[in-house]
Amino acid sequence: MKFLPQIALLSFAALLLPVTVAAADAANAADPLLERMAALDGAVFDAFNHCDAPGELDKHAAFFAPDVEFYHDTGGVTWTRDAMIANTQKYVCGHFRRELVAGSLRAYPVKDFGAIVQGTHRFCQFDTGACEGIADFSMVWREKDGQWQITRVLSYGHRENH
Repeated sequence: MKFLPQIALLSFAALLLPVTVAAADAANAADPLLERMAALDGAVFDAFNHCDAPGELDKHAAFFAPDVEFYHDTGGVTWTRDAMIANTQKYVCGHFRRELVAGSLRAYPVKDFGAIVQGTHRFCQFDTGACEGIADFSMVWREKDGQWQITRVLSYGHRENH
């Protein structure tokens, strides 16, 4: 019987754990940097997903610095916005869309520069609607004079979406 107080205390602590986790999730959801980066992610990929429509590819391109570096584990490296956008036009526009995996986006401030954003996204074919591919990504965003632009992209771990 001398262990009963410890068991009661552990049971009480176990009941509080979901509240603590929920509070941490709520704190992350209220993070202004994460909210800003989520809005930017939504905007850049809304243009990406509609890049075959007039003006959308240019809108997408404007989110990237002219000297953006794009590292793609299966596609290689591009060193400029022009090269990256040419690949987007050739391989993406009219073929598939990108969806952010819910709850995967993370944002980390970079002092006196901007932010690093990480997440997971899946790719869905326009012709079939099937979302067969998934990958992880990291993007470095620079904030200058109130304008945010992507300076580096890593898209990696491309795999089948089971």
